[in-house]
Amino acid sequence: MGAIKLHWQVLIAIVMAIFAGLLTGTDTSIAGILIYDVYVFLGTLFLNALKMVIVPLIMASIITGISGVGGEQGLGKIGIKTLGFYALSSTLAILVGLLFVNLIAPGVVDGEPARDQLGLSVVSESLVEKVEGKGQGDLVGIFLRMVPTNVVAAAAQGQMLGLIFFSLLFGYFMTRIEPSPAKTLKNFWDGIAQTMMKITMLIMKFSPYGVFGLVAKTVASTGFDAFVPLLTFFITVVLALAFHTFITMPALIYTFTRLNPLRHFKAMFPALLTSFSTASSSATLPVTLECVEKGSGVSNRTSSFVLPLGATVNMDGTALYECVAAMFIAQAYGIEMSLTVQFTVVLMALLTSIGVAGIPAASLVAISIILGAIGLPLEAIGLILVTDRILDMCRTSVNIFGDSCGAVIIAHSEGEQGLLQDKSKNLEAA
Repeated sequence: MGAIKLHWQVLIAIVMAIFAGLLTGTDTSIAGILIYDVYVFLGTLFLNALKMVIVPLIMASIITGISGVGGEQGLGKIGIKTLGFYALSSTLAILVGLLFVNLIAPGVVDGEPARDQLGLSVVSESLVEKVEGKGQGDLVGIFLRMVPTNVVAAAAQGQMLGLIFFSLLFGYFMTRIEPSPAKTLKNFWDGIAQTMMKITMLIMKFSPYGVFGLVAKTVASTGFDAFVPLLTFFITVVLALAFHTFITMPALIYTFTRLNPLRHFKAMFPALLTSFSTASSSATLPVTLECVEKGSGVSNRTSSFVLPLGATVNMDGTALYECVAAMFIAQAYGIEMSLTVQFTVVLMALLTSIGVAGIPAASLVAISIILGAIGLPLEAIGLILVTDRILDMCRTSVNIFGDSCGAVIIAHSEGEQGLLQDKSKNLEAA
């Protein structure tokens, strides 16, 4: 399988898992070993490996990312405006996802939670009470948990909200100390980040086997019933992404600039096609820069800062997807999500979309963090991977478009002229 790209390996594993699950069911055994138990072992091992890397990966990624933003060019006026807009657009994306997942309720089939169709284990009553029992008093607790009394204990207990907040502070103030120790710290965290990337990539090389186990386990116990809620989940995500792209972002462009957003769609078309086909924000960045500068009229001064920063910290599509996925899993377990819990999901989706934006399998790690924050098991994550490849292509295009909209809006705020004029001839000549 080594010569085949990873996403194709995962797709092959899913197809093989469907057939294997149907053929073996839950009772087939070889040499006294239940095949079903092998599926469970593979899936659990993969999820455990993901959990293993969460804490060091998140801390290193956030600290190195924030220190990079806070250093050199620094958080000057354009930097603060850019980060402010990205926070706004990501929050709106998450709220759009929350709206659609509550309206469509993909985790509910015929008025009942899709737990049985998805082959999920029954959660204990104490867990249900813990999640559903969160009220307005817990809203204050969310902010209190942002400032942990013991960072090491927070990491050990999986209290990611406090760990993320600490990492944000550490990364920012790391750039505010003497150059010599700052450089030492930066090299240290860069080294950890690169090491964790390598470990994460190693884990992802085995993801086809983990996905095989998770999907085969579900199909073996439920047959094809699992694909009804998964299809509804897929449709929910696509509709929410489309709403954010064609309604929310054009509305933001018009609100801040009073310019015609349709011209921006026309200018960005090559970049959107590239991002959809590659599913990579970084690989699309050169095309995005060309489209924004030659098509939308943004200066190189603005685009060269706003777009690379956006490719690092701004992930509207990813944040939206994380929110919908977490809510879908909660619905499938039959857990009523109070406004407080949903607020936690929104906050964690926003923070994790920033913290894990540039890492492999970012959505998997982020969803793991969100589920842990609200107290839900991680077993349904493997099922989401069935639809992940196409949704990854879709949300990458949304990520790119959000970055480009930010470039136009920031350029307008900087007083640049000639934005969103008809420059199709320039693009054709390029």
